[in-house]
Amino acid sequence: MQTQNYSTSIAASKERVWNVLWGDETFRDWASIIDEGQYMVGELAEGSKVQFLSGDGGYGVLSLIEKLVPNEYVSIRQLADVKAGKEQPRTDGEGDWAGGRESYSLHEADGLTTLTVSLDVPEAHAADFESTMPRALQRIKELAEA
Repeated sequence: MQTQNYSTSIAASKERVWNVLWGDETFRDWASIIDEGQYMVGELAEGSKVQFLSGDGGYGVLSLIEKLVPNEYVSIRQLADVKAGKEQPRTDGEGDWAGGRESYSLHEADGLTTLTVSLDVPEAHAADFESTMPRALQRIKELAEA
């Protein structure tokens, strides 16, 4: 597993960027760059479990919202796979995502919000994320500045 870090400056308030990140319609828009048809099921609240599901048959991941400061920061830990609506433990032989974390942090200054994303990514998927994450961040920027 490797940690990848990404950052972009956005000419919008951190509240606006947060809403683009986690609003249903806008989340589906930018997250589909990473995984076609991706959507989120559950409440984005500290201590809650959320499913991030693919448009491809409902496959996805069950995650724990470890820490949440609205409009500023969220830390997410991957717990289990979801297949056909059922939780299944993650195993080392299946991409080694178990226990991986991702975080999104927002810092606003002088009319710009800096979005910083940190992701734990298995080596086998590193190149994919190096390609898709910058495009996803560009889409978040476009949506927030519109």
